[in-house]
Amino acid sequence: MDNIIAVDPGRDKCGVAVLDPSGTVLYQKVVKTDDLMKIIGEQLEACGACALVIGNGTTSQTAQTEIEKNYPKLELVEVDEYYTTQLARQEYWKAKPPKGWRKLLPTSMQVPPEPVDDFVAIILARRFLSDRRGE
Repeated sequence: MDNIIAVDPGRDKCGVAVLDPSGTVLYQKVVKTDDLMKIIGEQLEACGACALVIGNGTTSQTAQTEIEKNYPKLELVEVDEYYTTQLARQEYWKAKPPKGWRKLLPTSMQVPPEPVDDFVAIILARRFLSDRRGE
């Protein structure tokens, strides 16, 4: 199996991640929705991919239509986004532990100071990989 590109589509911004078959993150970034097709193309060129995993949230259908139009040979797989924002916040704090006064508050009571859409994309990709392995 090749690498997986994952997208958490949004109206103004999208989370994008590329994972290898073992679930290791090769790329993650929050990008403007207007730049999504360009970023997908760059990641296809840089990392290759056998599939694009996309969350099934509010703007998913619009993004899927655009991806299918621009990359018709890329397998497109829709994944359930249930509870991903909460999980992404937890992953954010693991990757970027609070500093200063933020260390005094439990992370469960804090909102990350930046978007977590890229962490959502990682979670979507790992759900897909887990389903493929039958876990």
